[in-house]
Amino acid sequence: MTEVAFHFNAPDKLAYACRFARKVQRSGARLVITAPDKALALLDHMLWTGLSPQDFVAHCRDDGVSEDLVHASPVLLIPDARTAPHHEVLLNLHADVPEGFERFGKLVEVVSAQDEADRSAGRARWRHYASLGYAITRHDLVLKTG
Repeated sequence: MTEVAFHFNAPDKLAYACRFARKVQRSGARLVITAPDKALALLDHMLWTGLSPQDFVAHCRDDGVSEDLVHASPVLLIPDARTAPHHEVLLNLHADVPEGFERFGKLVEVVSAQDEADRSAGRARWRHYASLGYAITRHDLVLKTG
């Protein structure tokens, strides 16, 4: 059964996704990040320009690149998790439950600290996973930073 974890109180969800991608890449696992196209474009830009050289995260988007590159990439930015070629870790930045999440070993949901619409959507996703019988791990990011 997929391990489900919620990371709450992210001050900036995309910045957190960058740090999370770096951590997963360093662990040797493969990560799929699913989000709306606009967020994926911003995240892609942040991963290319927002990290120091020693923190570079090898990644690609699945929009028009070769299938070989998509399969080889340790971090894949993709709008629909159902099309992912690997299924180790899924980071969801969508407002809704990602279809096909149950094929992944681990699902991580990131919830904003201030965006009330995002927090409400996060609560709805939590209720959905709980109703399906998933044990959910909770990580409060405020407690980790302060």
